[in-house]
Amino acid sequence: MKDAFFALADRLCGEAASGETLLLGLAAERSDFVRFNHAKVRQAGSVTQRFLSVRLVRARRQAAATIALAGGEENLAQDLAAARAALAQVRAALADLPEDPWLLVAEHPESTAAERRGKLPQAEEVVREVVAAAQGRDFVGAYAAGTIHRGFANSLGQRNWHAVDSFNLDWSLYLRGGKAVKSGYAGFEWDAPTLAAKLEGAAAELALVALPSRAIAPGEYRAYLAPRALEELAALLCWGGFSARAHATRQSPLLRMAHGETLSTKITLVENTADGVGPRFQHDGFVKPPAVTLLAAGRLGDPLVSPRSAREYGLATNAANAGESPEALDMAPGALAPGEVVRALDTGLHIGNLWYLNYSDRPAGRITGMTRFATFWVERGRIVAPVDPMRFDDSIYRMLGANLLDLTRNRELLLDTGTYGERSTGTMRLPGALLGALRLTL
Repeated sequence: MKDAFFALADRLCGEAASGETLLLGLAAERSDFVRFNHAKVRQAGSVTQRFLSVRLVRARRQAAATIALAGGEENLAQDLAAARAALAQVRAALADLPEDPWLLVAEHPESTAAERRGKLPQAEEVVREVVAAAQGRDFVGAYAAGTIHRGFANSLGQRNWHAVDSFNLDWSLYLRGGKAVKSGYAGFEWDAPTLAAKLEGAAAELALVALPSRAIAPGEYRAYLAPRALEELAALLCWGGFSARAHATRQSPLLRMAHGETLSTKITLVENTADGVGPRFQHDGFVKPPAVTLLAAGRLGDPLVSPRSAREYGLATNAANAGESPEALDMAPGALAPGEVVRALDTGLHIGNLWYLNYSDRPAGRITGMTRFATFWVERGRIVAPVDPMRFDDSIYRMLGANLLDLTRNRELLLDTGTYGERSTGTMRLPGALLGALRLTL
């Protein structure tokens, strides 16, 4: 796929006229998809797709089009004809377009190549192992796996390539009446014993979910947020929290941190592109650094700066995406051992998942949402009963600041489950968080 893309790029870039910069992007994948219900396969299939974006820049104007490619060197002539037609279309459109004041594309070629090959069994083997491990349980979920390819080329001679193998099995064990345990298994090397262990752990939690529920009154309680619960908080913070544009326009939920407010010194967040699924380059041709420290020991670090924000606000870009949101977020681990979580919690809430999160007061970093699935009441270091969903409303400066007691030593790799149009390349690697207090409102 790489050779075919670069051969096409060489031909097409040679047709850029004087004063034009041509930028080409490839988004391709070969993916297997399987849906499960009642521990049986309900739908299975595979997708092979290749999309080429053709973008032309001239005199501070730009136009772009996207086409599907047949792929392969044997189809080069067919793909080249389609790409030439797209180029002619965007070239004709340029004259009617206004100048773009914040347009910024890379002018100094920086070529890269990276391939991360995993160990992914055939989909049929995965199905056999999942069905066998989930036998006798109401297992529902979706499996997506395969190779994701990204490529970039421009008429200045830059060539970038990225290929990575990954898998993501997102699943729940269902009990009845909205009671379930949600879990998942994702990574780069499939391991059947790891899946079996995760399923056994979820089955043990499901047995606890079946116990009579405990009603608790609104108030403040010690709480443990499992990595998947913390993922929801982190995802909301990614909505403007680390964006240079959001800070410049005073719309960031972490705006108070720019004026002296801090989180716990235990909180360090890094955009760890080097260990993520996504490529190190983006569609303007800029190459990302291996890592950007967003929060360092509870203090605001470097923002994510897209090329457009760099142009608008006079900053240096670090090749962030247009939304300036993290794509490979890593939180540093703490000191709490996995087996010590319940004992350290002592009495309070053990929360497996959160959902429906939103800002109740964005400038103040205040967040509201619901507990979901496998939330338990713990007394004296022992889980005694499940707790029905409740609403919380609390500040990020309390949850990950004054009230953060510790983070777990182990972290979980969480891949974005999005597959609309293409498989997402977003990842998070997060620990669990032990809080001295979480405010429940109803």
